[in-house]
Amino acid sequence: MVKYQDETLDRTFAALSDPTRRALLARLGEADGLSVSELAAPFPVSLPAIMKHLDVLTDAGLIVREKTGRTVSCRLTAQPMEQAMNWLNRYAQFWSDKFDRLAAFVEEETWPTQPSMPLSDQRSGQASRSRAGSARGRKKSSPPGRKPSS
Repeated sequence: MVKYQDETLDRTFAALSDPTRRALLARLGEADGLSVSELAAPFPVSLPAIMKHLDVLTDAGLIVREKTGRTVSCRLTAQPMEQAMNWLNRYAQFWSDKFDRLAAFVEEETWPTQPSMPLSDQRSGQASRSRAGSARGRKKSSPPGRKPSS
């Protein structure tokens, strides 16, 4: 088993796992430096709930809060998102290479253009082997508490 020790990346993905936190980040992406009350306005949850979401985002390093007088404003920070994107891009490259190899394999193989037997002939006649076999070999069940008679 691989032991992965990057707590920053773990906190980033944990923070991004919640749709409310992703929406808060999206709002900050549109207008950086919003106050907490401006940021919380469109959400149907209480201000204390928004504050808890902001705590998670702050702990993950995704936002920074600055207090000016009585107003606390929030702004995005890029570093944790860059680390997450770098991690995701490694796997995107891996899967892109695999899909490219699969596409090359499929393109170089010659495939039959028509089935060997028409579908109407395949379906007519008898049931599939699994159905035919299960009908023949089916045993009747006995009522609960009684042993079947052999």
